[in-house]
Amino acid sequence: MCLGIPGEVVEIVDPVRQLAKVDVAGVRRNINYGLLEDEGVVAGDWVLIHVGFAMSKIDEVEAELAMQGLKMMGQAYEDEVRAVVDSQIG
Repeated sequence: MCLGIPGEVVEIVDPVRQLAKVDVAGVRRNINYGLLEDEGVVAGDWVLIHVGFAMSKIDEVEAELAMQGLKMMGQAYEDEVRAVVDSQIG
């Protein structure tokens, strides 16, 4: 199953390559935010991440609700967190 997982942008690591460091459930990894170039991404933004790419911007309430839903899904949540941990972007 492929899901998106919410993460908070901690910092813009490389604006040229459109890389940002995000915090996902306490795990920090670089992701690509190029798909959101027109929306602008800054530290403090929440994004929905899938396979190392920010797919959309969301607000903090939406991020918390998404995390609650993912945690209720058990293994699917664990798989998404593992995908973030295993990602090697940047």
